[in-house]
Amino acid sequence: MSAWIGNDRDGVSQGILKPSRFFREGFFVFKAMMEKIGFIGAGTVGTALAFKLKARGYPVVAVFSRTPASSQRFASLVDGCQICSSSQAVADKADIVFITTSDDAIGQVASSLKWHKGQGVVHCSGADSVDILEPAKQTGALVGAFHPLQTFASISYAIENIPGSTFAIEGSGEILNKLQEMAASLGGNWILLKAEDKVLYHASAVIACNYFVTLVKMSTDLWQNFGLTSNVAIKALTPLLKGTLNNLNNVGLPNALTGPISRGDLGTVRKHINALEKRTPSLLSTYKELGLQTIPIALAKGKIDIKKADDLSELLGGKGQAA
Repeated sequence: MSAWIGNDRDGVSQGILKPSRFFREGFFVFKAMMEKIGFIGAGTVGTALAFKLKARGYPVVAVFSRTPASSQRFASLVDGCQICSSSQAVADKADIVFITTSDDAIGQVASSLKWHKGQGVVHCSGADSVDILEPAKQTGALVGAFHPLQTFASISYAIENIPGSTFAIEGSGEILNKLQEMAASLGGNWILLKAEDKVLYHASAVIACNYFVTLVKMSTDLWQNFGLTSNVAIKALTPLLKGTLNNLNNVGLPNALTGPISRGDLGTVRKHINALEKRTPSLLSTYKELGLQTIPIALAKGKIDIKKADDLSELLGGKGQAA
């Protein structure tokens, strides 16, 4: 019998299921102690997950990595974990195996090993569905996907960032229940995704996270035009970035939007365009496209009307909002 309390509906209206009180109070540990967990792949995500699962009572018993140093680091952080000489040795020891290799290697691992009926086989790719685990499923294994929606710049930061994250889960039946239990035990929320939704889900994460870094890089590069370094720019802009994230969390979209487009300030936008065209023309097309994407948010906020939106669109090289 699964320990997951399925009728804990807090948060369902937002499409996210939050940890039940049952898990928050720590009663999942007895369930966790029954299932041995192994990891194939000892990179940042796998190591951080293993560390946190071990801390929450799950016995992480085996790891294999093609890089011995990675296995040694993994085992040094996860007490009681044995370094295995092959992926198959992990599959032979564990009730649930996490494949935390590079995405391109997941399918090869799944197809090359001997799995046993009822064994859990889980990958942590954001873009791939459980379909790449079909070879394991054909042998009777229970397959799933468990992707932490979080940025992992290093193992230590990953360990710090996991609590409170949302986990994108695929699976059905018993393995689905187990993955829900794990997400809850890690202090996270979870969402269920269909196979066909995974790529767009991951693209969303890339835009929000990876391209956010790119935008900050573009922003800080501008500071060099007036004699200040990127490090100075990052330090100066960080409170602004944190304030923006706080606004998104507290008032959401579209109300978190501020700035000249939200106010319909054509004069300021025109000055930006002229300055970029003169001094950093390589950024101009990106500035204009982002501006065009921002106009509908400003309209939704209600601070500009269609006429002002069309004027902004024309200035930025678009076709207008009212068409």
